Amino acid sequence: MRIALREISPPSPCGYLPDRDWRMEHIRVESISGSEYQSLMEKGWRHFGHWIFRPVCVDCQACKSIRIPAATFKPNRSQRRISKANSGLLEPVFKMPELDEDAVDLFDRWHHHQTEKKGWPKHESGNFSSFHDSFVDQPFCVEAWHYYLNRKLVGLGFVDYLPHSLSAVYFCYDPEILPHSPGIWNVLRMVEEAKKRSVPYVYLGYWVEGCAVMEYKRRFGSAEILNPEGQWVPLEG
Repeated sequence: MRIALREISPPSPCGYLPDRDWRMEHIRVESISGSEYQSLMEKGWRHFGHWIFRPVCVDCQACKSIRIPAATFKPNRSQRRISKANSGLLEPVFKMPELDEDAVDLFDRWHHHQTEKKGWPKHESGNFSSFHDSFVDQPFCVEAWHYYLNRKLVGLGFVDYLPHSLSAVYFCYDPEILPHSPGIWNVLRMVEEAKKRSVPYVYLGYWVEGCAVMEYKRRFGSAEILNPEGQWVPLEG
């Protein structure tokens, strides 16, 4: 791993729990292997492109890395229904990340919807440079999972393909397919794909208790979280 820059951001309003501030440690890497990132991720780090980050909040440890052991995962009733409805209809096409007008347009529409419905910060449309830096320029193997419906791109997930895991980097979708529960379906497909590729874990980023948009992660049975002592333990409930 070759590090170009390391910094810790000043406290700012937390994006998960509005009554708190957060602080992030960022590392800009010139190069890093999938194995090296796997080791960092197991310790609570995440990445967008060449930026690797983790929360270093002084008075809060609510952000906990979460993963699903693929071999022991069993879908609940709702997840089985989602799988039955989408199997054979919304299947991912695995590609390498690239600058693509349809992908950027989908990303923009997703953000505008989240701004309108959930109060996300306003998003600049057509920012190909930012899209490239976050999702296309990668230091190790990242796949772009394209979901199509009637030949239209309706879902896009970026997934790290690592030595011992698949890791969800980001997922966005066309708001019109919300009845398909695309976010849940993407995770279910990741678990299925992990089994096919014989990698033991699917990483889902952070889980934050009390953050409504994170609650869906709790519903994946057998999920594990990284506790403050650096141990992976079952997420109860």
